[in-house]
Amino acid sequence: MKRAELACELLRRLPDIYPDAHCELIYKNPLELLVATMLSAQCTDKRVNIVTEDLFCRCKSAADYAAIPQEDLEGIIRSTGFFRNKAKNIRAMASVLLERHGGEVPRTLDALAALPGVGRKTANVVLGNAFGLNEGMVVDTHIARLSQRLGLTKHSDPVRIERDLMAVIPRGQWTDLSHWLIFHGRRRCMARNPDCSSCELQDICPSALLQRAHL
Repeated sequence: MKRAELACELLRRLPDIYPDAHCELIYKNPLELLVATMLSAQCTDKRVNIVTEDLFCRCKSAADYAAIPQEDLEGIIRSTGFFRNKAKNIRAMASVLLERHGGEVPRTLDALAALPGVGRKTANVVLGNAFGLNEGMVVDTHIARLSQRLGLTKHSDPVRIERDLMAVIPRGQWTDLSHWLIFHGRRRCMARNPDCSSCELQDICPSALLQRAHL
């Protein structure tokens, strides 16, 4: 099956398999989503949601994040891992929001990606989920793994994977596809011991077909 045909089939099946797929980070506004996504690096969404319950009560604006002492922020987010760098980046990010964007989260990929500690993945998460803007595709570990296993890309570099996906997925479904693939990666196509025998995509997945051939 060619990549374009595979993409069409995924877009046909995945909405029925995961009709409730969504961003699993809990947030009420773009700033909260931005901070939560920064904290999610090398950490589970479940843990981030536990941490942000207290953090979002303490910090409600960019000014609050810029003003909170480094030690206080480190203490709140410690359990997310890499807490010193995360705290430093969040405080620096907030300062730039105040200096360049009036304390508001910008709505462009370039402006978001220019913030301290924010890359393309985080920018795409915020744009797609907080603003409903499909400026790019999120490529996290789940999406990278599934894109390779499904044959949507041969690359391991996130930027190249993103380009391959955007070439065969209609722009209006970039955010939706990221949710569907992340849900599938967490629930069926895990990094270790993927559940190929029960997978709803096994008949179109090259990795599943290869595994079956070796049985």
